[in-house]
Amino acid sequence: MAKRKNDTKTLETTGATVGYEAQLWQMADALRGSMDAAEYKHVVLGLIFLKYISDAFEEQHKKLEGERDQGADPEDPDEYRAVNVFWVPPEARWSNLRANAKQPTIGQTVDDAMTAIERDNPSLKGVLPKDYARPALDKQRLGQLIDLISNIKLGDEDARSKDVLGRIYEYFLAQFASAEGKKGGEFYTPRCVVKLLVEMIEPYRGRVYDPCCGSSGMFVQSVEFIRAHATGNGNAGKAKADISIYGQESNYTTWRLAKMNLAIRGIEGQIAHGDTFHNDRHPDLKADFILANPPFNVSDWGGERLREDKRWKFGIPPVGNANFAWVQHMIYHLAPNGIAGFVLANGSMSSNQSGEGEIRKNIIEADLVDCMVALPGQLFYSTQIPACLWFLARDKKNTQFRDRRGEILFIDARKLGRMVDRTHRELTDEDIRKIADTYHAWRTFGPHLAYGHPLPEGEGQGEGGVYRNIPGFCKSASLEEIRKHGYVLTPGRYVGVEIKEEDKEPFDEKMKRLVAQLREQQEEASRLDKAIWKNLKELGL
Repeated sequence: MAKRKNDTKTLETTGATVGYEAQLWQMADALRGSMDAAEYKHVVLGLIFLKYISDAFEEQHKKLEGERDQGADPEDPDEYRAVNVFWVPPEARWSNLRANAKQPTIGQTVDDAMTAIERDNPSLKGVLPKDYARPALDKQRLGQLIDLISNIKLGDEDARSKDVLGRIYEYFLAQFASAEGKKGGEFYTPRCVVKLLVEMIEPYRGRVYDPCCGSSGMFVQSVEFIRAHATGNGNAGKAKADISIYGQESNYTTWRLAKMNLAIRGIEGQIAHGDTFHNDRHPDLKADFILANPPFNVSDWGGERLREDKRWKFGIPPVGNANFAWVQHMIYHLAPNGIAGFVLANGSMSSNQSGEGEIRKNIIEADLVDCMVALPGQLFYSTQIPACLWFLARDKKNTQFRDRRGEILFIDARKLGRMVDRTHRELTDEDIRKIADTYHAWRTFGPHLAYGHPLPEGEGQGEGGVYRNIPGFCKSASLEEIRKHGYVLTPGRYVGVEIKEEDKEPFDEKMKRLVAQLREQQEEASRLDKAIWKNLKELGL
């Protein structure tokens, strides 16, 4: 719908945004009371969405009021649809909600507003939450939440240029995912992981597919990637995204989040609701790019009913684990020159249970695996299971890059990232650039033993942007080498151990320094002991 400008001054962040988003979250969370985070998520995000489309509508309404003498009609829905703005009927406008925020019937008023918007905007049919009138929802808190959201401009031109809504929506999704813990991973993949996947496969144009799309984070980041990398004529990221989006999500409430997440950013996409394995809603799609974060190690995926499925070209996946059902589903949907990047549990790289090893072997021998990345721990809200990234290429002799047949790049990124709170880690933009640049240098220029660092630009740059194996971080391995390792794809097996810098400090000088440091610490400990005993005496102990 309404197109927005891209603000090139937006904070460069991979997820842990700070500022008004955090303040707004704290205020909104304070109004949650005892309501479960999973339930409150839809209450808040539904209202934020409604405020956004109402702001955009009011701005256009004001403009049309000033053009009445030219024949403009501010109450004609077609005047809004013509400029990709949602039509908001009178009963659904935010001014009406705000005026009734203190009324005990405010829940029904919001439900009626959501129903009216869906009625007049077919693309939103069945998407918006409509259960604000339920008795369990505290109407006083609901009114306070409406008052709070009323104070922020979300959908006018200035707010759209700064992506105010996108940043708030993203931040709230992350916070709800954190609050819900394991269940949060069903709808949210951490921004830094999504950004890494997108930066690696570079979906500039073509068909982009996510078979388990959650709240559509992969698609949002793909469009942001295109805008951020747009060049020429000083357009500074205002280029139109030349991609077609296809997704599927089995959880109905998460599907609604996905539709809203795209709508608030003006991104059109074919997002279907249904079980990807048993009701593939895009059966004939051949995607140029596939991005996904399938649920890890799912045991109840109904595999016993799909023993003869045409997607299982490399072996029938075990009934008790869907990992290689997801992998083969994505391979099936790859176009002849397609590239896929997706998250899986670490076990997928080495498991030999229930035929998984044979499936992995067949995929490797088909020369589909392009790159494997081992991720650091604590990146995900939903699980503490160690994770990795798989990158598959349907045609590794593709003329867009060099001929990579018979090679796989291994990257061990387990030591990268920073802790953003006590339990969660994120990859920084520098980490993401390091990993992505290494992959791009490898697939473009290939291994070159005579030159330096794998990064084409920046820290430790090598000559001509070439790639080089770096012990402890990256290694380009041949299929023969992988066969010798029993078709295990764990990067640690191939990259080796990081070379430590030699300690050049003479032994005598080092011992003197350490002894002096020990004496200082002992003196400080003695001083603290005396201070503690003095305080205890003063307390009569």
